[in-house]
Amino acid sequence: MATHPTESALRAAFLTELSVSGRKLRTLFDAIVRKRGLTLARARLLLHLRQHGATRQGELAAVLELEHPTVVRLLDGLEKQGLIARHAVEGDRRAKLVAITEAAAPTVAELEQLIAELRGTLLAPIPEADLATASRVLAMLVRGIEAMGAAQPPR
Repeated sequence: MATHPTESALRAAFLTELSVSGRKLRTLFDAIVRKRGLTLARARLLLHLRQHGATRQGELAAVLELEHPTVVRLLDGLEKQGLIARHAVEGDRRAKLVAITEAAAPTVAELEQLIAELRGTLLAPIPEADLATASRVLAMLVRGIEAMGAAQPPR
């Protein structure tokens, strides 16, 4: 007689697999972009700017879930590589607007190609219906995490 995992065990296994898969995906992507002189954080930052356009430095820290000093170091490195430029925000001397440069276009295009290939390879064996279900489940999970985070009192 086959045993079925309890609901509690299934939920624990799901979150464990989700956590492990996230770490492994980040590690794999980091290894791929390091061969091109980038890091996972720098690649994420460039891709965010490509998708959303020029962004305030403080917003980048929030979006990337990094501390402000870490973002400053990332930006310093990308600026030295000529991949981003920082500009003053009119009316706010302290704020900096970050944008990718024309020189970054080939790097970002290569990143987008690498992501497309990785996505294709990793997701090819998974049926579309399963991907749709998984996407709905993950979206619900994200909303739950965000709701719990918003409910937490500041420390």
